[in-house]
Amino acid sequence: MDYSHQTSLVPYILLECCTYNLYYEGQNLQLRHREEEDEFIVEGLLNISWGLRRPIRLQMQDDNERIRPPPSSSSWHSGCNLGAQGTILKPLTVPNVQISEVDAPPEGDQMPSPTDSRGLKPLQEDTPQLMRTRSDVGVRRRGNVRTPSDQRRIRRHRFSINGHFYNHKTSVFTPAYGSVTNVRINSTMTTPQVLKLLLNKFKIENSAEEFALYVVHTSGEKQKLKTTDYPLIARILQGPCEQVSKVFLMEKDQVEEVTYDVAQYIKFEMPVLKSFIQKLQEEEDREVKKLMRKYTVLRLMIRQRLEEIAETPATI
Repeated sequence: MDYSHQTSLVPYILLECCTYNLYYEGQNLQLRHREEEDEFIVEGLLNISWGLRRPIRLQMQDDNERIRPPPSSSSWHSGCNLGAQGTILKPLTVPNVQISEVDAPPEGDQMPSPTDSRGLKPLQEDTPQLMRTRSDVGVRRRGNVRTPSDQRRIRRHRFSINGHFYNHKTSVFTPAYGSVTNVRINSTMTTPQVLKLLLNKFKIENSAEEFALYVVHTSGEKQKLKTTDYPLIARILQGPCEQVSKVFLMEKDQVEEVTYDVAQYIKFEMPVLKSFIQKLQEEEDREVKKLMRKYTVLRLMIRQRLEEIAETPATI
């Protein structure tokens, strides 16, 4: 099926969207649609299953992002706030207060300290004092060592692949086959755009040109989505049930398409396939014998005709 022309399929897509939303009622996989500049647009989450055979590489750090140590591990949540989308807001700055000792008067100008009315103990003047706290002390730069707070902060910015976050020792790994992730897309996004969005979500260094999206059926049929196809439209037209068909991310050069005719014979046992081959051979033999009889009779008819012509005297 061609998924690159969606204008003529709008009524059918709208009907399928209703079926899709009924199937996922109460879940976050429901679709929304709108019209924008006379264009029908559907948006929602697309489930994509990992079907990779080779390992992928995760980026060491996010693009254009430098991790700075917080003022202290105890005041992290008060000094730095996270936005609704996980973005880091600018921490509140603490004024730099310098604390110095009170200047002592010269020895010759010492004044007698005041005493109480009973002359017992000198009274101390009620002068305001600043108590030294951890937040008043400047933070010493720690180099490239990341604190547990830094690691938690990085994890907030990185989506995990089935619980796997970036780790220097396991930054190159293969996701579990068949495990599911999802991306939020719309019906105007083509296959290359969806691939780049998926790789950027998990900070994968591999190029999007190494991969392709396939619609895989339980029958074994595999259909590769073209660069001009719209994956969300393909998912809608296939129906919402993922027990029938799924969208897989696979290597472009490792997977071959399987047509519907070939997929019909994939899941048969070997004895059944051998019986099919035997029947096909018997049918082929019958057709060969039929053709041989036909041309044998035709050859005899031609020979008889030639003999009759040869026996007929030539007329002048």
